[in-house]
Amino acid sequence: MKYLWKSIPRYIRYVIIQALFLYLFMVVFRLVFFLFFFKTTVTDSGAILKAWTLGLRFDMRLALILTVPLLLLAFIFRNNFFTKPAIRKPVFVYLFLVYLVLTFMYIFDLGHYAYLGLRMDPTITRFLAEGERADNARMLWQSYPVVRAMVGVGLFLFLISYQFIRSYQRLAKEPPIRLSNWKYSGWLFSMVILFAGGIYANIAYFPLRWSQAMFTRDNGVTSLALNPVLYYVANMSGKTDTYDIKKTRELYPVMTRYLGVQQPDAEKLNFVRDVPGADRKKMNVVLVMLESTGAAITSMYNNPMQPTPNMKKLADSGILFRNFYVPAVSTARTVYGVTTGLPDVSLTKTASRHPKMIDQRVVLDQFKGYEKYYLLGGNTNWANIRAVFTNNVEGIKIYEEGYYKAPKADVWGVSDYDLITEADEIFREAGKKQQPFVAFLQLADNHPPYTTTNGGGDFKKLTTKDIDKEQFKKSGFVSIDQLNAIRYEDYNVGHLIDLAKKGGYLDNTIFIMFGDHNCTLNPYHFMPTPEYELVSGSVHSTCFIYAPALIKPQVINYAVSLVDVYPTMAKLVGLPFKNYTLGQDMLDSTQTSRYAFASYAKNLQGYISMIGERYMYEINTKTQDAYLYDMLGDPLKNVKAQYPDTAKALDNLTRAFYESTRYLIFNNKK
Repeated sequence: MKYLWKSIPRYIRYVIIQALFLYLFMVVFRLVFFLFFFKTTVTDSGAILKAWTLGLRFDMRLALILTVPLLLLAFIFRNNFFTKPAIRKPVFVYLFLVYLVLTFMYIFDLGHYAYLGLRMDPTITRFLAEGERADNARMLWQSYPVVRAMVGVGLFLFLISYQFIRSYQRLAKEPPIRLSNWKYSGWLFSMVILFAGGIYANIAYFPLRWSQAMFTRDNGVTSLALNPVLYYVANMSGKTDTYDIKKTRELYPVMTRYLGVQQPDAEKLNFVRDVPGADRKKMNVVLVMLESTGAAITSMYNNPMQPTPNMKKLADSGILFRNFYVPAVSTARTVYGVTTGLPDVSLTKTASRHPKMIDQRVVLDQFKGYEKYYLLGGNTNWANIRAVFTNNVEGIKIYEEGYYKAPKADVWGVSDYDLITEADEIFREAGKKQQPFVAFLQLADNHPPYTTTNGGGDFKKLTTKDIDKEQFKKSGFVSIDQLNAIRYEDYNVGHLIDLAKKGGYLDNTIFIMFGDHNCTLNPYHFMPTPEYELVSGSVHSTCFIYAPALIKPQVINYAVSLVDVYPTMAKLVGLPFKNYTLGQDMLDSTQTSRYAFASYAKNLQGYISMIGERYMYEINTKTQDAYLYDMLGDPLKNVKAQYPDTAKALDNLTRAFYESTRYLIFNNKK
């Protein structure tokens, strides 16, 4: 073993030594956290062990990331790494600064956790606010042994500095190992693979992400699993997202009237509504998220290609929502929005990727007595979606890549056909146990690369020879592959219903199917309004409910929103619940003025809007210019001046919805 170690070039050994010391440094702080700060109500030792395992992987990732600069220098200069002062001094300065910053970040994190029971994030800078610095400094001085801590830090940094300087000097005295180009290339390739694998830190399609630490709802276990430095950096991406408490309070009465809040309180900003239940047999619910399935590309909305006959048949037999809108064009934003009942209005990335926006009080968590499933053909590390469910829905079972017997079809995991086939096995098993369930089934193949399989052997792709080119041009489809993808999705919807019939759970199940947003389309003009030009077509999606044993055929024309899905689902099954969200029952026809909030980009500028059956009101978020469109008049003409009262009311509602969302997304915690 000693000979093997000595056979490694000394500059590579130095990099390995420093990576190991950095890792050991982080593990020691993790141990300190566990022994002196860790608190939990979880008694499952398996959960604690899993948190430790995840935490050690996060630590490894950070240690290797911080060692990358040394690795680059070592391979660039090779044996000159130990002979040139111009290299030695920057290496020592870099390592000292790394340990200095890490030490203070870990200490501040421990203090922050001891004070608030939370890992440190960029909001810690609030303690440096003008007018509060002196008080906070005094609090720090009086609460903690500041002098002893600083002495201890100084001694610690001295010992650490001695380590990296002494190890450098010892290796510098050893004779250099001369490598041939082939051996040098071999070592370079090996170290790159080793570092890349360690930084990736996951045996899955996506790298290790902070959302994996949120596998329980216990703050202590989650905190143990996280690396405080990586968690801090993850929060920095959302530092521009905030809310305006003054504006929220100012517009609060508008929202309480619109939502029907029973006990409005402008001081506490109460949005909660108590919804009574009904005494009825518990039914299963399967929510099917139809990837990129806008209204315009389906048969229910008269697309010239009539690509979705199965969906149309179900919608004709159920409830079709002609004006269903999602808050934004993004799959991640849709999953977040439908689950939390709040539009994802985050400015950076998506709310699912923002640790401060994950913790929410959701309707699905109140489905007591139900099994809860989330089924995705790929990996739930995608967009950190895992945390949206595991952190907010107690006991939810996640089925993802690695569970299924079927092989991966493409980047999105197993094919929709295989996903539905294996989901049916789960649903049948629940039926055998007479266990009601709620399942979120997320389809993905109606998305580039538009992978389609033969399904059960009877799905046939169309070619350009099989279609009417004039009709195809009018339909808006960009390519024949895109057309085949929506046809394949429709085929799989039919497959799902066929399996439900054969499995004996069709009559005891409510199917709610909705598109997450529209896809990219060429200009189309067959819809009742010019939604392509208005850009509202991007957020106008398909939605219908199919439950042959429960509901009668119906078409609803008033506007409804993605955030309304779970409150509607709860009412359908007769569940009493508290609605902390901005969603409402889509089947409540007593509310005469219904609108859906949406945000989108038009001409490379951002807009927020309220879209109704007749009026659409939008505000340019940069210029604050506002526009009112009358769908029953000239839909492309701004009629704000013609209808000042309507414009004023919708302006207030649009801003109220936006400000309330920004507030709740940070303040709707469990």
